[in-house]
Amino acid sequence: MTIATKEILALNRFDASQTNDFSPELAERIARRSAAFGASSVLFYQQPIEMVRAKGAFMYDAQGQRYLDVYNNVPSVGHCHPRVVEAIARQAGTLNIHTRYLASVVEAYAERLLATFPGQLSNVVFTCTGSESNDLAMRIAQIGTGAKGFIVTETAYHGNTALVTEISPSSLRRRKPAPYVRVVPAPSADANVGERFAAAVKVAIAELQAEGFGVAALVADSIFSSDGIYADPPGFLKPAVDAVRQSGGLFIADEVQPGFGRTGGMWGFLRHGIEPDLVTMGKPMGNGFPMGGIVTRPELLAAFCEETGYFNTFGGNPVAAAAGLAVLDVIRDEELLDNAREVGDYFREGLKELSLAHASIGAVRGAGLFIGLDFIVPDERTPGTSLASHVINRMKENGILIGAAGKYGATLKIRPPLCFSRQDAGYFMATLADILKGG
Repeated sequence: MTIATKEILALNRFDASQTNDFSPELAERIARRSAAFGASSVLFYQQPIEMVRAKGAFMYDAQGQRYLDVYNNVPSVGHCHPRVVEAIARQAGTLNIHTRYLASVVEAYAERLLATFPGQLSNVVFTCTGSESNDLAMRIAQIGTGAKGFIVTETAYHGNTALVTEISPSSLRRRKPAPYVRVVPAPSADANVGERFAAAVKVAIAELQAEGFGVAALVADSIFSSDGIYADPPGFLKPAVDAVRQSGGLFIADEVQPGFGRTGGMWGFLRHGIEPDLVTMGKPMGNGFPMGGIVTRPELLAAFCEETGYFNTFGGNPVAAAAGLAVLDVIRDEELLDNAREVGDYFREGLKELSLAHASIGAVRGAGLFIGLDFIVPDERTPGTSLASHVINRMKENGILIGAAGKYGATLKIRPPLCFSRQDAGYFMATLADILKGG
C-alpha cells in the first residue's frame, strides 16, 4: 500500500471550495479573502477562525471563544506579553530607523544575544525573517567553503526565498530540490539513530563531491520539527556534523523553531554537544514582532563581506531590538527555561501514559515544550493521517489549537508558549483522551 506524503501547508489547510455549510457572512468573508490573496491564500481548519485578541497561552475569536494555543511558535513568551508590548510601543514612540546610525538599544541587544552563545559564535547579523536568515547563512557557507552543495532532511522546511526553497523539500509540489541539494531521511526513533543518520549524510556527501558540487553545509532544524520532532538521545546529531566538517563543509543550525527556550534550553543544538558554524533565528525573537538573525564566527562573516556588499534596511531596527531585549528579560525573570523543562517533562510523561490506553498513539517524542505525538493505524502500524486530521479539528472545536508535522502529516506538533502551565497541559490531555474515546 502506498502512503501519501503531505506538503507542509496542506496539513491543516482549509479547502476554499467547501463553504456550503457556512453562514452567508462567513462564506462572503472567505470569498473576499480569496479574491484579494488569490492562490497564495492559506487559512487553517475545516472552518476558518477570525481571531481578534490574545493573551498568554490563549487566543480569542470574534465570537468570544477562547482557544488554548499549542500551535503557534511566534509568541514565545506568551501572546501580547505586557513587557514586550510596552518595549515596542516606547521605542516606536522614540525612534525607529535603519541600523546605519549608532543606537544603544541595538548594540545592547546584540551583546545580550551573543552572550547566550558558546565559543567562537561572536558576530550577529540581523534580518527581518527566518527565511532571510537561512538565505544569508547559505550564502555565507558557500563563500566560506568554496562549495555549493547542501544536505537537508526529506521533510525539511527552512523558509521561502528562492534559495531557501531549494532546501525545503516539504514546499516543493512538482519537482525535486536543485541538483546541488541532497535529501536524507529524517532521524529515526531507535537506539542507533546517530549512526543511521550519519551514514545517510555520508552517502549524500559522497554524491555531492562526485558531482563536483562539494559540501557547503548540512542544514538542520535542531529538533527536526517538520520531520516529526526528533530530540533524543542527546548528542545523536554530532556524528553527522563531524562527517560534514571532515568533508570541508559547515553546520547551519536552524533555530527558528526550537530556539529561545522551546526545548528547555536556550538553543536546541546545545542538547547535541556541538557548536554550529552558523545559527539562524526568526519567529520567537520578538514574540510576534517580525525579526530574525544569524550568529556566526567572525572569519566566516568577513569572507562573505569581502565578496558581497550586504545590508538589510530593517534588520535590527531599534523597535526590533527593544522587542528582542524584552523577550530575553522575560525568559530570564520569569524563569521560562525552567518552566519549559518542568512542564514539558510532565506533559510528555502524561502523553506517554495516555498512549498505554490508546493503541492509536504510536510514540511520544520531544524536549521541553516541543513535543511530537504520532498517530498510527494500530492493526497496520501505518501512519494515522486521517486520525491526526480528525483530532486537529475536534481539538479546535474544544478550544485547543494544534497542528501536524511529519512526512505523512500523522504527528501532532505540540509547541505551546513558554508560559504554558501544568493546568494547560492537563486540559490538553483530558481533551485528547475524550476525543480518542469518541467524544
